[in-house]
Amino acid sequence: MQHYHYIFTGSGLSALMTVYEMLLSGKFEDKSILLIDENAKKVNDRTWCFWDEDNLFDEIVSKNWNQAIFANEKFNRVLELSPYQYKKINGLDFYELVFKKISEQKNIHFLNQKVVDFNELGNHCIVKTKEETFTCNKIFNSIFNPEVVTAQTKFPLIHQHFIGWFIKSKEAIFTPNCATFMDFSVEQKGNTRFMYVLPTSSTEALLEYTLFSKNLLSKEEYESEIKKYIENLGITEYEIIEKEQGNIPMTCYPFWKHNTKNIVNIGSAGGWTKASTGYTFKNASKKSKALVQFLKSESDFTKFHKRDKFWFYDLLLLDILSSKNELGSKIFSSMFKAGDSSVIFKFLDEETSFSEDLQVIWRCPKMVFVKALFGRIFK
Repeated sequence: MQHYHYIFTGSGLSALMTVYEMLLSGKFEDKSILLIDENAKKVNDRTWCFWDEDNLFDEIVSKNWNQAIFANEKFNRVLELSPYQYKKINGLDFYELVFKKISEQKNIHFLNQKVVDFNELGNHCIVKTKEETFTCNKIFNSIFNPEVVTAQTKFPLIHQHFIGWFIKSKEAIFTPNCATFMDFSVEQKGNTRFMYVLPTSSTEALLEYTLFSKNLLSKEEYESEIKKYIENLGITEYEIIEKEQGNIPMTCYPFWKHNTKNIVNIGSAGGWTKASTGYTFKNASKKSKALVQFLKSESDFTKFHKRDKFWFYDLLLLDILSSKNELGSKIFSSMFKAGDSSVIFKFLDEETSFSEDLQVIWRCPKMVFVKALFGRIFK
């Protein structure tokens, strides 16, 4: 039975980001590391977007935008993003970057198998695939178990679910330097529903029909709404180049309570997704840096967690969307209608001071959040 210092059960964004940070630190060259995943990460299975004022993974950024549109049925506002840019990274480009670096390391290995079980046994851990069994000192688990969240009611679970089409149109409709961040002008149907558009040229764009809600839709309903939106843009002829779909859990459930001395939950399994927006890439970058820094001086994973004011802000929003899902458009519109967009994005990146928090919070419908606050206090 082969033994490793660290085993990653799953090799998605957060696992690869953490291994990447280990490599950059130069402090783990004497540690044997194994990543196990049934997905070989050889295809472009997703895209990640984030707003950034630094140079985070700029070498693989496929497109960036300096402006973004926020809209609902009553207004349309073009947001100047400076000092930020909105950036897009293709999943395959990220996988290839990290796996190239991994291939150059003698101490890091990848196994294309499915993990079926893992556990902590005293001072070491055991990981089983369908074919083999391994032991290790520490496990980094990114296999999300939805039953952990659905088995309780204290912390609501909302899904950010979507289907997207990357299209090429006959008409030059799109503005290449301006993304559509949220367009709530689509029919809400008692939910929080919006269109998200990422143009790469005047005739090419990714259009995603997105919901923040408890229940998923049939594939036909997502695609029917995308077709309708394309027609409303004035596009009469187009071809679908690529399709994507996703379902991101949005919850403030305290995943860290399931960490043990030698097992840490990361990614969606560890609550690394930004609960109020579903954004993952920037959060995973921050969390992985913090985790690698933690490993340099600590060995007990039960100590790796941080609950702050932003966790509580997100919790109140999810409480509202869980009970009154139709209020999403009103809440986000109140923030973006006249607020300073750079402060809003800084707030969503969890980097604002309390006075800056108030600039955003006071624009939101107050009574709704007051009721959510009292509901949470007495829950």
